[in-house]
Amino acid sequence: MYISYGHSVGNNYKHVQITTKYRYKMMGKDLIKTYCEVAIKESCKHHKIEITILKVMENHVHMIVDCPRTMSDSKLLQIIKGSSSYLIFRFCPNLRKRYSQGHFWNGGYFCCSIGSNYEAVFEYIKNQELHHSFH
Repeated sequence: MYISYGHSVGNNYKHVQITTKYRYKMMGKDLIKTYCEVAIKESCKHHKIEITILKVMENHVHMIVDCPRTMSDSKLLQIIKGSSSYLIFRFCPNLRKRYSQGHFWNGGYFCCSIGSNYEAVFEYIKNQELHHSFH
């Protein structure tokens, strides 16, 4: 469960939530939802960020990631949001009509270390469809 980083051992699990700009329900269509999922996975893989679970909803994304211990939260989100946004616009150029400034994701984000709450957070993300069907 722990990873060795040369002079330290451990993990750096984070619960991350990012939202589309203006909370538009852009991932309601399966094609854009798939593009979003692929873009996030590619962005993380390129920067050695492991995704444990990824759940793409209509207007936001939840995930648990294990990032290098030297990476700050702001750097983590800069990589995920910036790189995935770039790839999404490459996959689907027509999105530029809605997002003319090139910002697919909202400027804000949620990111917290999981620690001993791993199982509870994992179940919360896994059951997002159920959670949002009540609201």
